[in-house]
Amino acid sequence: MDVTERFLKYVSYDTRSDEHAECFPSTPGQRVLGQALAEEMKALGLADVRMDENGYVFGWLPATPGYENRPVLGFLAHMDTSPDVSGAGVRPQTVTYEGGDIRLANGAVISAEAFPSLSRYVGQRLIVTDGSTLLGADDKAGIAEILSACAYLAEHPELPHGRLAVGFTPDEEIGCGTDRFDVKAFGADAAYTVDGGELGEIEYENFNAASATLTVHGVNIHPGSAKNRMKNAVLMANEWISRLPAAETPAHTEGYEGFYHVHGIEGNESLATASMLIRDHDRASFEARKAFLAGLTAFENRIWGDGCFVLEIRDSYYNMKEKILPHMELIENAKAAMRQAGVEPVVVPIRGGTDGARLSYMGLPCPNLCTGGANFHGIHEFIPVESMEAMVRVLVNLMKA
Repeated sequence: MDVTERFLKYVSYDTRSDEHAECFPSTPGQRVLGQALAEEMKALGLADVRMDENGYVFGWLPATPGYENRPVLGFLAHMDTSPDVSGAGVRPQTVTYEGGDIRLANGAVISAEAFPSLSRYVGQRLIVTDGSTLLGADDKAGIAEILSACAYLAEHPELPHGRLAVGFTPDEEIGCGTDRFDVKAFGADAAYTVDGGELGEIEYENFNAASATLTVHGVNIHPGSAKNRMKNAVLMANEWISRLPAAETPAHTEGYEGFYHVHGIEGNESLATASMLIRDHDRASFEARKAFLAGLTAFENRIWGDGCFVLEIRDSYYNMKEKILPHMELIENAKAAMRQAGVEPVVVPIRGGTDGARLSYMGLPCPNLCTGGANFHGIHEFIPVESMEAMVRVLVNLMKA
């Protein structure tokens, strides 16, 4: 199989993760794909292949004779897809892009105006969805590229390389991808996640991240006799939200700019809850954002009464930059591997997170490489075949470096 065939095979597995599940992995489809990947890895000649009790898939490609003492490099990708959009019954389509809009099978459109990066792919073969599901390039493209690189090295024993550790993780999309990851068992000295966007991107800076839950306790009284007595928890929650900086949302920020993102609210007059994300690349600004929310909550309690507003904040991950800076050879090696493959590298900040961020704080330096895909987590997702093929060359070059 080539990289495209692998990718099309993997997206047929429904591995959508579930943030509300109480098991790990959160959905059974991830184990099904994991077992299939383990069997494929064995067939490719990887050693010590296993899927552990937590659904992680591990194995390693032996070093060529004489290169056994090199540092062990690792490649990682995640098996789950975003819970935001269905990943069941994915029906990928391959189109040769001739410019303009792409009309999908169910009438949806990938608009050239809305997605201007499309203009870079005129003449290339794009794998798209039929408009009813996401595609799953995040991160099944990363899996396909890693195993295609392993297959290439296995087929070309004349190419010297050190030992390669390979790992596939569950539940990255819901922030749990490294919760039970065994760094020691993985056995790498440094690694790359292959979990990024468009071709050429190298990432070693990401958001500091936290999630927050606001619980508002109100007082419900019959509307006919509620004057000066009712405390409507829904309206109180809305008041708290309205005091957030209007320009500091995902829709109004880019690059290194942080934000507050309210992504859920529910309740009634007696009880309301709001869920939100807090993001900032700068650690001091990140801490200031959390302090602002705590101050806002205290302010509202002074208005409505102690205990009416309860805020819970949980840190999720931190900017990996401080852990990568002592290992900048990883970035330079990635740049060189891309240029050797005819790809111009560009270092960009991640406006999100990756397994590599948490792994870097667990002692495994782990920047992120692109997969070549775009518009992840939605029906407008696509990935060029040429980008996947280029990333296979990049990974092979990294192994030979």
